[in-house]
Amino acid sequence: MTADPNTRLPGNRLRALMREGVVAAPGAFNGLVARAVARAGFDAAYVSGAAVSASAGVPDIGLVTLDGFCSIIRQVSAASGLPVLADADTGFGEVEMVARTVHAYTDAGAAGLHIEDQVFPKRCGHLEGKRLIAIDHFQEKVAAGARARDAIAARTGDRPVICARTDARGVEGMPAAIERATAYVEAGADMIFPEGLTSEAEFAEFSAAMAGLAGESRRGGPYLLANMTEFGKTPTIPLARFGELGYDLVIFPVTTLRIAMRAVEDALLELARDGSAEGLLPRMQTRAELYDLLGYTPGEAWTYPGPTRPQ
Repeated sequence: MTADPNTRLPGNRLRALMREGVVAAPGAFNGLVARAVARAGFDAAYVSGAAVSASAGVPDIGLVTLDGFCSIIRQVSAASGLPVLADADTGFGEVEMVARTVHAYTDAGAAGLHIEDQVFPKRCGHLEGKRLIAIDHFQEKVAAGARARDAIAARTGDRPVICARTDARGVEGMPAAIERATAYVEAGADMIFPEGLTSEAEFAEFSAAMAGLAGESRRGGPYLLANMTEFGKTPTIPLARFGELGYDLVIFPVTTLRIAMRAVEDALLELARDGSAEGLLPRMQTRAELYDLLGYTPGEAWTYPGPTRPQ
């Protein structure tokens, strides 16, 4: 960690981590998963719009409200003690709502957020049929987020990370994605998230195009985010390789939800078939293990949020 006296503040802490090397941020869709992320030794966590939406029983098309996201961010931040980057979809509205979102997310404990240049209702970044808003319109939204960031920094000393996601690669091609990302950096974005890239070569091309722009990343230029989602357009690329390609933060947005829900569905089928959970016991987290993860000893006072890593 750097010598910055304010690196304990979420945004500053995330920036310091990224200046040291590539950071992995697994998705956490509630406080308990967030504690497990911290317990496993990760330095950051991610709140995914897709996972939050799915957890609410709805598709990832922008149906969860600002307050709904802030509730999860508050859980994940407090339970993990980690800097949290959070998905803000299209910003929950126009310019004024983007500014409000930055303040609301920061108040909930987020270290930063990303907004995307799709029209509402948005689509998952790895689906077809996406539509983009005009570059100058999204620049206005990014600029509003940057002004909110600067106001928070002046008030608190913390600088939440403003990340601009572009979905242009799958709609207009790589040159358009680079053009849009360049415009978003000029509007004040700290980080760029190129969604839907399809190869290491594309990640390298995009990184090279960003390197000459303004920014505070360890190699110069804006911070870069890579989305290592499963079952999408991006092949599996290891964290270290993303670092070599020039990326500062790698999110694993829905990994934990997919693993958990497969186990839940399998268990429910077995319970329906057998009428008993007896056969499921070897695959369960025990009561003792749950209490250990929660940092809870029955009969003793519990300190919120309690330790999240082995002591």
